[in-house]
Amino acid sequence: MYADLYSMKLLILSCIGAYVAGSINFSILLFKMLGKDDPRNAFSGNPGVVNVYRQAGLFTAVVVLLLDVGRALAVAFIALRLLPVALVPWAGLGLILGNRFPCFHGLHGGKGVANYLGFTAIISPVAAGLSALGWLLTYAIGRTPFIGSFVMVFILAAGTIAACEYSLSAIAGVAATAGLIYYNHKSNVLGLLRQRGGTD
Repeated sequence: MYADLYSMKLLILSCIGAYVAGSINFSILLFKMLGKDDPRNAFSGNPGVVNVYRQAGLFTAVVVLLLDVGRALAVAFIALRLLPVALVPWAGLGLILGNRFPCFHGLHGGKGVANYLGFTAIISPVAAGLSALGWLLTYAIGRTPFIGSFVMVFILAAGTIAACEYSLSAIAGVAATAGLIYYNHKSNVLGLLRQRGGTD
């Protein structure tokens, strides 16, 4: 019983720590340091890598990507040291919640794809590599970044579940995280449907 309570305390602390870490949005901070306008004020309104690329170019986008992935790697590494592997995906949910609803940036953040890539890279490096390839191939075919992100997240989720040996707790944590990321792209889906509807 005491062991279960201890694990639950560690899980809660890990999720809170992951949320706080995810709430640090590097693109917003970097744009401020460079004297640029908030990245949320242009194009898609998302302070993620693709929107950073549109506004500030490839170099800045790569810097943001590396920072996002690096932060997520650190969160996953710590979670794996503190928690049973079946509970680690819940720390991933905390990270994505922080990225989407950052306490340091008015609860308006990104969609979490790069962070989920970094988080999963520690748990299942093969899935992370395959997901990056899946994104590239999907984008090459359809030229729609968010559809590539959907493919990426699906592969990451499947890899995480397999790495956690199909534990019910892990499946629930992964499903919640992937579901949140998919929901974060709701505006992209609606925009694409409107566009398709207008051309039919």
